Amino acid sequence: MRLHRFIILLTTILSTGMATALAAQTYAQADIQYGAKLFGEQCTLCHGGNGDAVAGVDLRANTFKRATSDFDLRAVIANGVQGTGMPPFKFEQPELTAIIAYLRNMRTYDAKTSLIGDVTKGREVFEGKGQCLTCHRVNGKGPRVAPDLSDVGTLRTPDAIMRAITDPEAEIRFANRSIRAVTRDGTVITGRRLNEDTYTVQVIDDKERLVSLTKANLREYGLIRRTGMPSYRDKLTQDEVADVLAYLLTLKGL
Repeated sequence: MRLHRFIILLTTILSTGMATALAAQTYAQADIQYGAKLFGEQCTLCHGGNGDAVAGVDLRANTFKRATSDFDLRAVIANGVQGTGMPPFKFEQPELTAIIAYLRNMRTYDAKTSLIGDVTKGREVFEGKGQCLTCHRVNGKGPRVAPDLSDVGTLRTPDAIMRAITDPEAEIRFANRSIRAVTRDGTVITGRRLNEDTYTVQVIDDKERLVSLTKANLREYGLIRRTGMPSYRDKLTQDEVADVLAYLLTLKGL
């Protein structure tokens, strides 16, 4: 009897804790809005615009047959449900993140406050006013001194891309940090790191030359803590940032 009561109590605590955790979890607005777009394109045919067209499933109320956590939702969307009308979807990880963010916020979503703009205008700003091709490369166009953005839409969530545009110093990915090295003869080399192991490092320098360095032959070596990426928070309008974000999300590689 005591064991039975303990199991009931434990189940109640876990259920309450999970519900509280889901309620407390926050989702980035850019991810929610991108998820709304993907949902409209891929999911409304079966689930309807309000998410309640399938019997026993009310997506707006977060009522699912086979999922509780975000991890469960990822599995259902990616793998489908055998024996039902739910097929597997080949979404990239950032797309899955966005769809789940939207599902968790369907009830309060406001389509009028979109942070994701027009793709065509975004490309124009990216290649024109923003001068992004001065450093970045997209589908073979542009230099290699900054990270290649040809498949950024498959690698980064909308929120991560938005932060990179407006506040690049806040989160510099370790793989994108530049290095500064000084050789024994005093030559200073700075560049974007491509590969590194215990003994060597390979970089693309500011003249787009591939340089391989042996650490034992260096007098100084270290990471450059600041990024060369400028903030566009005050360089572009809010609408222009939204347009550039929309364009970057379409870049999924050739």
